[in-house]
Amino acid sequence: MSRTQGFGWLSIARLGLIQACLGGVVVLATSTLNRILVVELALAAVIPGLLVALHYAVQILRPRMGFGSDQAGRCTPFILGGMTVLASGGMLGAWAVVQIPLGLAWGLSLLTLAFFLIGLGVSACGTAVLVLLAKRVEADRRAGAATMVWLFMIAGFAITAGTAGHYLDPYSEGRLLAVAATIAGLAVVATGLLLWGLEGKAPSVGSEEEQSTPFLVALRQVWGEPEARHFTIFVFVSMLAFSAQDLILEPFAGLVFGYTPGESTKLSGLQHSGILIGMLLVAFAGSGKIFGRRFGSLKFWTISGCLASGVALAGLVTAGIVGPGWPLNANVMLLGVANGAFSIAAIASMMRLAGEGRARREGTRMGLWGASQALAFGAGGLLGTSLSDLARLVMETPASAYALVFGLEAVLFVIAARLASQIQENRNPRADSPPEANATPARQGREHRTTLGSALPTQGVQP
Repeated sequence: MSRTQGFGWLSIARLGLIQACLGGVVVLATSTLNRILVVELALAAVIPGLLVALHYAVQILRPRMGFGSDQAGRCTPFILGGMTVLASGGMLGAWAVVQIPLGLAWGLSLLTLAFFLIGLGVSACGTAVLVLLAKRVEADRRAGAATMVWLFMIAGFAITAGTAGHYLDPYSEGRLLAVAATIAGLAVVATGLLLWGLEGKAPSVGSEEEQSTPFLVALRQVWGEPEARHFTIFVFVSMLAFSAQDLILEPFAGLVFGYTPGESTKLSGLQHSGILIGMLLVAFAGSGKIFGRRFGSLKFWTISGCLASGVALAGLVTAGIVGPGWPLNANVMLLGVANGAFSIAAIASMMRLAGEGRARREGTRMGLWGASQALAFGAGGLLGTSLSDLARLVMETPASAYALVFGLEAVLFVIAARLASQIQENRNPRADSPPEANATPARQGREHRTTLGSALPTQGVQP
């Protein structure tokens, strides 16, 4: 995809640490501020819910951010600039919480602006990190790179939440501002240091005609590519199914199986442990040295992960019917492993497919898929909770209501598996010119019929 030198594991780890910084600021807003609004300030839970939904909605700007990196030919300014905007939003959010006791309308207005900035910063920084990975990571390292970067982000969530929680006790407004300022400042400084000399000099950014292409024209060009459009739909459907069960699993365990809050929290931890196992499994399998080329391919793990997720959700449907006799812990563990496997395989495929099609549109494609994922996550939480509440109004037992929602999610995963099986790619595309400029009509026809699994990292094909 790029003629510049591919990233080694140290460079990938540097980008992973940037993702950890991003996760640290985001968890401050979506977790810590959420709790303070509901508990300490006694506001309705719908308020932080709407704010989190806003930060997802703002990420519809991801394609524009990706297009900007395409035009500039560099990702570094968007990563650092996005982190700065994100940190500013996190700091403003903390200050807004302090202002709420002085004036509710004023404080909520500031919070709305803060979460808009958070969504904007995540759009710029997160998209540019993925674009840089897509351009500079060699094919056989993509599954491992995706796993490493996401594990760093999860670590950022966990470390920040634990550290912030320690220093916020006993709670005071001054402590909140100090913790928020520290997290925001460290995130920006660390990002700047991690980016130092990482990307290198800017390559050629294309012809004058390419540089003058308006964003909406470029977006239509990308949407007009069958592979990019099909993958966008796959990302939305799969991530909608992935996120819809997130907010209802613990209530299901409590109402149907009688789990205490501590037990349901452990169940959620078990699911996340399974996700970690699934991610690592795909990372090791991506080289093809463990399971072979066929069973180590990203296509295999994407489809299998979606189907296994559907089976695990079907198991939860059965759990709603059978009740406490069902092995819920094992079922949830399977769901986590399947979720982790398909998500990392899909992200690694996303990194590879970003270079398919028209030249110098990697960022636009990655932004389009990122926006699809963000909208799916925002809609998934709302869909899962609202459907379960609605079903409980018309069904006799909560178990039946939750079983209905889990069943719908299982169907979505089966649809996602079908979509993944149909995704196509071009073989050996060039990043400096459109595919049609590099191949004869006969060769283009052969390339168009190549499926997602036939030119994978395990086969040594350089995208």
